[in-house]
Amino acid sequence: MGQIEWEDFERVDMRVGRVLQVEDFEEARNPSYLLRIDFGPEIGAKQSAAAIRDLYSKEELRDRLVVAVVNFPPKQIANHISEVLVLAGVNSDGSMRLLQPDAEVELGARVR
Repeated sequence: MGQIEWEDFERVDMRVGRVLQVEDFEEARNPSYLLRIDFGPEIGAKQSAAAIRDLYSKEELRDRLVVAVVNFPPKQIANHISEVLVLAGVNSDGSMRLLQPDAEVELGARVR
């Protein structure tokens, strides 16, 4: 990948949210969940489709802090709209782990 300018990075709005609800997303091609994530009073709760059902149980995800891009346009995935992109570190073999703060942070906090 080529270098980007600081202004390019500033256009990506990454925020901390807390997973409120986790549901199986059977209509997705890959084993996925529908997540309802609270990003605090400024942004509110948003939905995301995440292909992580084979990596995390529902219990592991509920109340977990996550990092997501909140300024992508909504994307239809099967019969649902994904409003934010939850971020993960992806290994060379394709396996991944969700990004999260290492301590409590207020909901909606910007990631820089």
